[in-house]
Amino acid sequence: MKPSEIRALSDNELIARLNEAREELMKLRFQHATGELTDYTRLRHTRRTIARLLTILNERRRLRQGES
Repeated sequence: MKPSEIRALSDNELIARLNEAREELMKLRFQHATGELTDYTRLRHTRRTIARLLTILNERRRLRQGES
């Protein structure tokens, strides 16, 4: 997911996507631990998606705090 696509989402949608990505990462970690994971790049991709989502959320929170 591109940062421009993430910025177009509302805060509630961002939080929902973040929760989904965290659940996916947990599942991927279990698959990795049990040896079932075949596509290791999904781990990296999911971690980076989480980081992007958190970055955008934190940017918005800082902007709101600056306005107050």
